[in-house]
Amino acid sequence: MTTTTETNAATSTTPVRKSVTVLATAEKAFEVFTADFDSWWPRSHHIGKSPMTRGIIEQKAGGRCYSEQADGTECDWGQVLVWEPPHRFVMAWQMSGDFSYEPDLAKSSEVEVRFTPEAGGMTRVDLEHRYFERHGPSGAMARMAVDSPNGWTGVLQLFVARMALPGG
Repeated sequence: MTTTTETNAATSTTPVRKSVTVLATAEKAFEVFTADFDSWWPRSHHIGKSPMTRGIIEQKAGGRCYSEQADGTECDWGQVLVWEPPHRFVMAWQMSGDFSYEPDLAKSSEVEVRFTPEAGGMTRVDLEHRYFERHGPSGAMARMAVDSPNGWTGVLQLFVARMALPGG
C-alpha cells in the first residue's frame, strides 16, 4: 500500500512538461518569450505585495527574473542559470511551495525552455519545470499548482496568443 507521503514524494520529483508550437522562427519565439516577457505574462501571476506593473527576465546567465510592483518595489522570483539564445534558457524558480520568494538556489526548482525550429516556419517550444523536491514538503503542492490549467498550460496559451499578434 502506498502512503500519502510516498505519493507526494514521487509527485514532487516528476517534472512538469508542456509544449506549444508557434508560427515564428526560433529566434523570434525566444525573443518574445524572454526579452518581451512582459507583453504576455499574466498580471495575476506574481508574488509581490502590490499589483505587478512589469515582468522582466534579464538577458544573460546570472540575470534576475523579477517584477516591478505598483508600489515602486521590485520582487525577485528567479535567476537565469543558462542563457543560449535562440535555443534554450534555464531559470531557477526561486519560490517556495507556498509561492513566496526563496533566495536559496538549492531550494529552488528549475524551468528549462527549449526552442526547436520545425517545418513551415514553425517553432516548437518545450518547457520543463523540474526539481520540485527542492521545495521540501511543499514541493508536491507547488508541482500541482504549476501543472494545473491556470499554471503552465494557461500561461503558455497566453504566449501562443501573443505570438499570433502582428509582429508576433
